[in-house]
Amino acid sequence: MRGITKSNTVICAGMFLAGSWLLTADVADARPAYCKTFIGHYTNVAEAGTAKCAICHVGDDKKMRNNYGAALDAALPGKNCKDEAAIKEALLKIEGEKSAVAGKTFGDLLKAGQLPASK
Repeated sequence: MRGITKSNTVICAGMFLAGSWLLTADVADARPAYCKTFIGHYTNVAEAGTAKCAICHVGDDKKMRNNYGAALDAALPGKNCKDEAAIKEALLKIEGEKSAVAGKTFGDLLKAGQLPASK
């Protein structure tokens, strides 16, 4: 029977550290299909490319949605929908909803080349 060698100890320690890192790494919960579909559909909204997550979210906490993000979330068929047609349908569905700008819908702002909600 072989004893514990220095190389075995190093290998085991390395595997333990790698496993620990994988278990504690933050899980990205991004929805790149939403942003991609938005930017592809609303080509006249110049700020969309730089706003990215801020199109639907407020601040750094991605759980905090602005009024547009909340409306889009409610219009989507399910969490993390990846179907571009369903995302586009949801975008079109909420165009008629009231924005935070008095007397303007999301669609009014988007047609004017503006973001549907403030950053």
